[in-house]
Amino acid sequence: MALLILCALPVACAPLLSSGALEDSPSTAVRLDSNVDGSSTAATSRAAGLIANDVPPPQLDLSRSPKGAPNVVVILLDDVGFGAAETFGGPIPTPALDSIAAAGLRYNRFHTTGICSPTRASLLTGRNPHAVGVGAVLNSASSYPGYRGMLPDSAATIAEILRTNGYSTALFGKWHLTPDWESSPAGPFNRWPTGQGFDRFYGFLGGETHQFEPNLYEGTQPVRRPPGDDYHLTEDLAEHAIEWMQLQRAIRPDRPFFLYFAPGATHAPVHVPKPWIERFRGQFDHGWDEQRERTFARQKARGVIPEEAELTPRPAQIPGFDSLSADERVFAIRLMETYAGFLAHTDAQVGQLAEALREMEVFEDTLFIYVVGDNGASAEGGVLGGWNYFARFLVAPEDPALNAARANDVGGPDSYPQYPAGWAWAMGTPFQWTKTIASHLGATRNALALSWPARIEDAGGLRAQYAHVSDVMPTILAAAGIPAPNVVNGVDQQRIDGQSLVYSFDEPSAPSRRRTQYYEVFGHRSIYHEGWMASAFRGLAPWDRSKPLERTFEEDPWELYELDRDFSQARDLAAKFPEKLRGLQDLFLSEAARNNVLPLNDSLPTNSLPNLVEGRTRFVYHEGAVGIPEAGAPSIQNRSYTITAELDVPAAGAEGVVVTEGGGVAGWALYVAADGRPTFTYNLFGLDQTTIVGGRSLPVGKTTLRVDFDYDGGGYGKGGEARLSIDDDIVGMGRIERTSPAFFSIDETFDVGTDTGAPAGDYPPGWDFTGRIERVRFDLR
Repeated sequence: MALLILCALPVACAPLLSSGALEDSPSTAVRLDSNVDGSSTAATSRAAGLIANDVPPPQLDLSRSPKGAPNVVVILLDDVGFGAAETFGGPIPTPALDSIAAAGLRYNRFHTTGICSPTRASLLTGRNPHAVGVGAVLNSASSYPGYRGMLPDSAATIAEILRTNGYSTALFGKWHLTPDWESSPAGPFNRWPTGQGFDRFYGFLGGETHQFEPNLYEGTQPVRRPPGDDYHLTEDLAEHAIEWMQLQRAIRPDRPFFLYFAPGATHAPVHVPKPWIERFRGQFDHGWDEQRERTFARQKARGVIPEEAELTPRPAQIPGFDSLSADERVFAIRLMETYAGFLAHTDAQVGQLAEALREMEVFEDTLFIYVVGDNGASAEGGVLGGWNYFARFLVAPEDPALNAARANDVGGPDSYPQYPAGWAWAMGTPFQWTKTIASHLGATRNALALSWPARIEDAGGLRAQYAHVSDVMPTILAAAGIPAPNVVNGVDQQRIDGQSLVYSFDEPSAPSRRRTQYYEVFGHRSIYHEGWMASAFRGLAPWDRSKPLERTFEEDPWELYELDRDFSQARDLAAKFPEKLRGLQDLFLSEAARNNVLPLNDSLPTNSLPNLVEGRTRFVYHEGAVGIPEAGAPSIQNRSYTITAELDVPAAGAEGVVVTEGGGVAGWALYVAADGRPTFTYNLFGLDQTTIVGGRSLPVGKTTLRVDFDYDGGGYGKGGEARLSIDDDIVGMGRIERTSPAFFSIDETFDVGTDTGAPAGDYPPGWDFTGRIERVRFDLR
């Protein structure tokens, strides 16, 4: 008995030829028999038909996106005030923004949420931030439903929706939407970018990073920045984004792409190559008060703001520029020159993206959305700004004379700077206040330009419809011809709060379709409704949030503005229209309840959140433990501890970082110097740097290196005695006079065997240990 099976792919047919393969298959149910003369039975004929079918195979269609759907590029800058960019009357040249506005439209009544993470959540999901659990920046999350910092599956991102509709998707830059307890190499990764709809992610997870020595991730893996002495993060991100777009175009020109480009700029640290700073030498000697006047005049001359708009006064908490001392002015001016260079440099990289689209001949068919800031300019640098702006928050003010002496080095890799609050206020011209003060437009009104030459005919037009960052997602869906889905990945979707802006493309004077929008950050709150806004300032400036505020929310004074006639929120009408104010206050409470804003809280408790290290006093790590966020690392603040590293030193000796946490902003490191001597260094925000060097080199072979720190006690941030030992033999001692009371860095990580960010000590970046690390143990006391 014989059976002939014709198979073009023998390997693929092998399972069929294994014992009983066809007999056991429920889809075939074929009897393997034949007539004696070799003719096939009916069953055999059916089997042959299955194996060698004459019916042509169906054609697979790879295109799932709607016909004519545009490419989409969304640019989201960080911490840029409405009055910073020259395109909107500001002092800083932004030719790329100019070109997008000239090819498309400018919007002068576009709003963000007033702070970082909520804006990003709202932009990507099309929902109000508290409604998707991101009512606060993720570093200030709490267990209240509106503030947990956990994007729900019921609010799919625009990336996920576009990907399921045939788009390729990528994010290059800042994410800041992964909770601290999910940001480690242990995951879970469903709230990382690649779990939220992005095919490709190259950037950083947290709120900020060193621009010269960033903490980078490729997908879910920590990676080192490309080598080179002239490296800068924004340039790197732009280069990667261009390569990705070119690759998509080369391989699948029929497939549209979605690029989300979110650089760390211009969030602190204000880092930029020095030639960009020098471009602005002497351009801000007049100070922030005069700058407001100049910007205001240019805004009117350019038609960016109405002729009847008024310039709002300086808040009492911000000093006049002329009141600063000579040293303070020198430093403040250099910080502003650095900030201007940072923004101009960033805009130039955006220009590279736009030029790449033109070279690929797809710019005309690309919806290019340029959001100039995720909130207003940041005043978190305080009244004087800072060389290392965390120092003032956690330890002590910096010395003005020292800052003036090192002003020419501001913006370089050894600094971690932020400009003074007065400059932030000037960059928000003509509005009141700055980032985080969501009661006022200085926090929430940002410049927006978008282009789509194939669709928008009114090139260079200005639009004044009231818009919100949640409108970006439905605008993209409308442009792509994709209906908002009711179900994504099997999960019912919650309401979309945003509204498409496509209606404004062809109708310059069309009435605003958004009638109502609430705002809330740290208890500062406001409500917009049909041209009016009611505002409640909580009372604390952005740099004073650590101070206690004893008044209740019910005692907060409210202001009332008719924005349709008062562009800059300059005339408080609360006393004139008390009934109108009461109606808006009631509306705020209604919207707050509907969006999970309640309960209001100006200092959200974080102890109710998951904590990877709480209650643990012993930790053991091995080689490969890299990129662990500080929230997931041993908490050595305000206590005694021992670090024990079991090493194997080769015959040629060893050098490099054994274990480190934090970095250039603040941190510590245990490393082996090039001469083989063990070294422990502790960097206190650039105010103090204590380094203890061992008196002899590490021996060859297996050895134990240990650091013992005995904390003084008696409060937070105290000092202590440190001892460095080799195999129980003390080889170095020293006193650390002050320690960090809370944290070292927002974005630097804990690493074993290397240092992935800016070095905490006097050693090169990414300095791998050349011996073997058996284990590193922490014992906290």
